[in-house]
Amino acid sequence: MLFSFRRKDLQEGESLDWAEAAKRCEERREFFLLAARTLVQCLREYALDIEELKSAKFKGDLNDLAETLGSNETIGRLQARFRRDTEAIDTFARRQKNYLHDRETEYKEIIRILSKAMATLDFENQEYNRSILEQSRRLEEITFLDDIKRLKQVLLQEVEQLQAVVRQKELRDVAKIEKLALQVSALNNELQAARTESERDSLTGVYNRRAFDRRLADRMTRNTLQPQPFALLMIDIDDFKRINDSCGHPTGDRVLVTLVNKCRRSVRGEDFLARYGGEEFAILLLGASLRNAVKKARQICESIGSARYLVEGMPACEPLTITVSIGVSAWRRGDTAADLVSRADKALYQAKGAGKNRVISEKDIK
Repeated sequence: MLFSFRRKDLQEGESLDWAEAAKRCEERREFFLLAARTLVQCLREYALDIEELKSAKFKGDLNDLAETLGSNETIGRLQARFRRDTEAIDTFARRQKNYLHDRETEYKEIIRILSKAMATLDFENQEYNRSILEQSRRLEEITFLDDIKRLKQVLLQEVEQLQAVVRQKELRDVAKIEKLALQVSALNNELQAARTESERDSLTGVYNRRAFDRRLADRMTRNTLQPQPFALLMIDIDDFKRINDSCGHPTGDRVLVTLVNKCRRSVRGEDFLARYGGEEFAILLLGASLRNAVKKARQICESIGSARYLVEGMPACEPLTITVSIGVSAWRRGDTAADLVSRADKALYQAKGAGKNRVISEKDIK
């Protein structure tokens, strides 16, 4: 068994202490539980936020799996849940791999089209050059004519023909350039859409964890050159698992969207709202001091907690109340991104432990 105590683990001459054995088993259990949760978190991070792949549901299922692994369920139920989720993870991984392969194939086709167009343009340039050389040869032959009138007539004909060749070349080049411009524009639009899609949470439409990490790192870099105050709010929905269990995951999804809409109305255009993971969100408040950030956090907390929501088709869940806990930290000189997040996370953890539906700042951490 995974957590069984083996007699050979004892050193020679060491007596069998069952209390010590139980302690070792508990330490091993905690280690494997931490390892399992870490692997689940890694799976969440490497899953792309793509609506077509139903990434939001997949990540929600991973959150449920992590919570189940830490529960007191029987080993039989844990094994059944693990087998079911393993199959779902494998299916999602193959779908994501196929999705990326299809996108890669599309981009390769666009590159092939552009390469073919460039090769055609090069061939036409060669034809054009040969035509110009031929015209030059005929102009050179004109110099041998003795009759001035005949010389002028032939020269005018050659000039007209040369002008016609140039005009035809210009028309072909314009058409080619316009076609290439359209293809390049389409490629740029597709790449921009793919970049935007990779930075957005597919369910709520706000930025995802990957985009948040990049934005925070960028802000930290800028502050080393030109310090500017800013603060971080870490927001977590209270008892979100209970909402999912009692009202269903579709209702849970609507709760997440509702929270995002509430937060959007409370922040400014230059602030940055992201889904940090599961039911947890993060807001970067640019130019905000710790005091102002706490004030903003309390406004958000009160706005969300004071509302009541009716759930269609779910009378058992009516009315539904949502509350959040918020941890607040502010940038300090010498901070790393991890420092700022850690203080906000500790404040959030304390807000949860103090009864939820409240705001705790870093200066109140005990």
